[in-house]
Amino acid sequence: MTVGSSLRAPLSGIVSGTATLLWFTLRRERFALPRWVLGAAALLAFQSFGSQRFYNTPEKLAQVRQMMSASATTIAMGGPTRLLDTIGGEIVFEIFAYLAVVVALMNMFLVGRHTRSDEETGRAELIRSARVGRRAPAIAALALAGLADIAVVLVIFATGVGTRLPTGGSLLLGVAVGGVGVTFAAVTAVAAQVFENPRSVYGSVTLGLAAAYVARAIGDVGTGTASWASPIGWGQRTYPFVVDRWWPVLLFATATVALTAVAFVLLDRRDFGAGLLPYGKGRASASWALSSPAGLAWRLQRGSLMSWAVGVFALGAAFGSFADSIEDYLADNPEIAAYLPGGVADAVDSYLALTVSIAALLASAHGITSALQARSEETAGRAESVLAAPVSRHAWLASHLTIAVIGSTFVLAVGGFGNGLAYGVTIADAGQSLRMTGVALVYSPAVWLAVTVAALGFGWLPRAAVPMAWAVFAYCAVVVLFATPFDLPDWFDDASPFTHIPRVPLETGSAAPVLVLTALAAAGLGVGFAGFRRRDAGY
Repeated sequence: MTVGSSLRAPLSGIVSGTATLLWFTLRRERFALPRWVLGAAALLAFQSFGSQRFYNTPEKLAQVRQMMSASATTIAMGGPTRLLDTIGGEIVFEIFAYLAVVVALMNMFLVGRHTRSDEETGRAELIRSARVGRRAPAIAALALAGLADIAVVLVIFATGVGTRLPTGGSLLLGVAVGGVGVTFAAVTAVAAQVFENPRSVYGSVTLGLAAAYVARAIGDVGTGTASWASPIGWGQRTYPFVVDRWWPVLLFATATVALTAVAFVLLDRRDFGAGLLPYGKGRASASWALSSPAGLAWRLQRGSLMSWAVGVFALGAAFGSFADSIEDYLADNPEIAAYLPGGVADAVDSYLALTVSIAALLASAHGITSALQARSEETAGRAESVLAAPVSRHAWLASHLTIAVIGSTFVLAVGGFGNGLAYGVTIADAGQSLRMTGVALVYSPAVWLAVTVAALGFGWLPRAAVPMAWAVFAYCAVVVLFATPFDLPDWFDDASPFTHIPRVPLETGSAAPVLVLTALAAAGLGVGFAGFRRRDAGY
């Protein structure tokens, strides 16, 4: 069908099959989608219970408002200081940006997977061979994202009310977070028309999300003007639990409608399977760097690795810039010491130990993503082409897992370096950057075990590899962030590898746990290789 005939086609023909496709996409996401939604609810619940527990008097709330308002770094990470006027607003200040990022990523993956990814793998071509209109897949994907965002609104509303927050503010908070989600769903729909492969789509949308976060941070630290260029800023400026301002919600609606219209215009003007920005012509022959499975794995993952490294470095620097003032902060808010592994004693080292463990969690997330690239290559059919050449299974899998192990270690190191660099600047000690890099690397075995879980799933339970790896990651995140302040049982804490890593720089500990975890990681990788050898590729 030509572009002209597509534009003249009856609307019923363009969108035919949408309802069936929507049902199909719901079925495909029936396991992953609840995890996204419930994860967002869990973040809010933990923050709500924690803040209401620590700041349970007007005096304590006034203290934390004074402390946070005086720190540009805290404002950049949190939001506008006006939110600190109430306990509900303080919760929004602490958690909104993270909720927005989680929900935005959920929408990005939902729309990208059911539009551009399906076109790349050929599933969309098979679907379009039936009585399915040109716009139907995109409409179904956006409708799926919309339903997911409605679920986010309802679950966040229920969580807010369930944790004793005001009803009106809870509803507005849910709508604001859902508004960020639908806006980035529309952004992804546009990117899916512009770029020809899913990695470019995800990369561009993630870059847009990062730009939104940075614009919001610049605005909150400055005059506030730049925050109005960010959907995250729009959501925070609804001021839930403070003034409950509803009109910024119109910005989400306007942006979503406009971006969706642009996406459909671009969809009608591009060739099926192509993007408005096609691939450039490559070299006639591959470079020497692509002459091995390791070179190919590096080429596939280098962009993601650099993005993760930059993000974790920036977060580490933000944490490090606050370390020198942590003692004063704890003096005004001693309850916060419950979050630190060493309490008030040795406050700076306790704080640095916590922030490095957070960097280790993020490095683990990158390691899992990188290791699961092998599964993506397998399900997309590209692994078969590589394995059809004189390439052994072990060499192919080893290339991806090697990049995952080395890459996650690199991300961990730059996170520690950023932490030490910023901390060193505040206390005029340049040696802190190298010191904190070494501290971060102590957590390497725990990060490698996260990669091992993904490798075990890939080798023995390939269809369950993704949920299994992320379930283990979520478990470790709960242990690192909440086991101490919420007094979780010892057995719950001990099941996480992060528990057995010495809490450096707070304590020196023994090398034995590090060596044992390293041996377990190596053994687990070997078992994963054995599983892949025994099963059919593409299973």
